[in-house]
Amino acid sequence: MSQIGAGDAFTLQMPKRRTTSVVFASPHSGRAYPPAFLKRVLLNEQQVRSSEDAFVDRLFDTAPDHGAPLLTATAPRAYIDLNRGPDELDPALIEGVRRVSHNPRVASGLGVIPRVVANGRAIYRGKLTLTEAHRRLADGWRPYHDQLQTLLDQSQNTFGEAILIDCHSMPHEALENVGPPGASRPHIVLGDRFGASAAQGIVAEVEAAFSAAGFRVARNMPFAGAYITQHYGRPSRKQHAVQIEIDRALYMDEATLTPHDGYDDFVAQLRMAIAGAAAIGRPLTDQVAAE
Repeated sequence: MSQIGAGDAFTLQMPKRRTTSVVFASPHSGRAYPPAFLKRVLLNEQQVRSSEDAFVDRLFDTAPDHGAPLLTATAPRAYIDLNRGPDELDPALIEGVRRVSHNPRVASGLGVIPRVVANGRAIYRGKLTLTEAHRRLADGWRPYHDQLQTLLDQSQNTFGEAILIDCHSMPHEALENVGPPGASRPHIVLGDRFGASAAQGIVAEVEAAFSAAGFRVARNMPFAGAYITQHYGRPSRKQHAVQIEIDRALYMDEATLTPHDGYDDFVAQLRMAIAGAAAIGRPLTDQVAAE
């Protein structure tokens, strides 16, 4: 594969029967790196993979067992960032793009086509053409978002509401300054754009699902959600979006990008939370029947 084709941007796992309005999605766990892209970048494989939410697609792979779809990116974040808007093009990377207004994500090199990976390491030498940027958007970004909106529309039509659980992982070091010194750090951070992307009752139920599984949960610090929660979170229209950030140190060695000895225990714990989160969008009649 020399590039990400229009049919290669994502995988979709559907339940045998949709029993919940909840949709799980992982936009940053893609790891299908086109060979032509790898030949062009300045980084080695380990460095270019540092932007991945590694294994998040696998962590949530039981969602269909609970009646919810699971949409996962195939395209890697270093190639196309699905949690950015299509207009977040970086003039420092892409020829012919003019800076219209200040965007801190773009300015830091983390636009829809990233200029850097973790720790600010440059991906490319030189610039990309605007044609290349538009092709990545057409073949990688739009198919994922078209499918995501379709899933949410289906939930609306079937259940009268849609709840998006946007699944991510975060570096352990991102939690160093969360809370007072000496306090226990959260395992999970929920992002709802400080109440703008989901009804408070929905967020409370998501938090309860993770807490019941034994996780320490915080909200909106250090991550409140980016494009996906901002764009899809429309609680006044009964379309809710909640971002889930998981501390990577709970299940993997961040230096080697490999699961550590606690991976299996963590997965078992997380599966309890997934079941609880899926149940939030299940009609009361189905919940009673399940009991």
